[in-house]
Amino acid sequence: MAKKNGSTIFKCSACGYSQPRWLGRCPECGEWNSFEEIIIDTNRITPAGRGNAEAEKAKPVELSTIKAQENIRLSTGIPEFDRVLGGGAVKRSAILLGGEPGIGKSTLLLQTASCASKNLSENQKILYVSGEESSGQIKDRADRLETDCSKIQLLCTSRLEDTLDALDALNPVIVIIDSIQTIYSASAGLIPGTVNQLKYCANEFISWVKERDAILIMTAHVTKEGTIAGPKSLEHMVDTVISFERNNDDIRFLHAQKNRFGSVDEIGIFSMTEKGLITVTDPSSLFLTKRNTEQPAGVACTPVFEGSRVFLVEIQALTVPAKASVSRVYSEKIDSGRVARVAAVLEKRCGLRFSDQDIYVNVAGGIKLSESSIDAALAAALYSARTDLPLESHIAIFGELSLAGEIRPVMKSKQRIKTAESLGFNRVFSPDDEAAQKITSIKALVKEIFKK
Repeated sequence: MAKKNGSTIFKCSACGYSQPRWLGRCPECGEWNSFEEIIIDTNRITPAGRGNAEAEKAKPVELSTIKAQENIRLSTGIPEFDRVLGGGAVKRSAILLGGEPGIGKSTLLLQTASCASKNLSENQKILYVSGEESSGQIKDRADRLETDCSKIQLLCTSRLEDTLDALDALNPVIVIIDSIQTIYSASAGLIPGTVNQLKYCANEFISWVKERDAILIMTAHVTKEGTIAGPKSLEHMVDTVISFERNNDDIRFLHAQKNRFGSVDEIGIFSMTEKGLITVTDPSSLFLTKRNTEQPAGVACTPVFEGSRVFLVEIQALTVPAKASVSRVYSEKIDSGRVARVAAVLEKRCGLRFSDQDIYVNVAGGIKLSESSIDAALAAALYSARTDLPLESHIAIFGELSLAGEIRPVMKSKQRIKTAESLGFNRVFSPDDEAAQKITSIKALVKEIFKK
């Protein structure tokens, strides 16, 4: 065996013979100019968990000479999951899925493994690694969900080395780690979930799939604030970060916070049932409240874009006298700073006082809204709540509100108007020319809606 020259050796590319110095001719096979410089990485073990890893010394190349890599996607078999991923999971990519306990992460991944297996050939496998549940618990869930488990290999362990051995033996197409916080390696300590463990174990899994046409999906714990637990570098290491959230009902939202292979604007919507997660095929009116009576004050509807789809959502506002000397804004689904700004514009441009009021804002259905097109509807809901004058139930409003009280156009107004009209909203207020009810200022909007 050749001796190491520091951390570098030279290996023959023809026969694999290695020795500490470069030679023009290999003494083993006789090939000329076949020796390549190899780095011995003492900090990294081989996939089998033994010895030191060898790697060719990295050398710079001209960017213009590199061929662009085609991102080959594999369908997960779940349309809403594919939508969030940008059309399917890209091979040689790593996906990190975060969500609060009990939201259904394991259910989603087990259903994904079952559905994705239908698109695989006979000899391709899926490896499901669980460090949190026993094999019996996972089998009970699979039977309840009535999933096809014929191509799913199950490994219940928390040891990194056992998982890497299974990866080398099976060479699966999809690798599911549930969860990364439970995996540990003796090389990084014996306590799972530490910063070193997370970075070390995640790097080993990511390195394995990057060298093969495989897909890695890891679940992650979240903090009480809803962010992924552990070092932020864990999110930088993966290609896609997906957040799994829910409202107060059985509706689940899946959206990407980071996606190197697609948009982060798409949202996947599921309904949790006894048979698992069911895709919501037509969510256009999912966030509207169905009433048999007249619409109360403080409610306004607006069409919003989430990715490539338009949803009609209901914004609810309530104002009450401030309980302290300083008024407060209580809003979870819409940024409280946006609510305060819209209220300030109404106070300045419409003469309606909000400075002595506590403001409560909610969005029906629990969806979070961030685009600027909701400003006009939010202003209408706040005005209605403050004056106790309800809007008509068939009115939809959208537009961006400036500090000068102007309502500005927003993108894709035609699709918003078309969706609103298809759901029975025969009066759509918008600053765009396509709208039947065109408005350009908050004063004009208030005058037209409330007939003031």
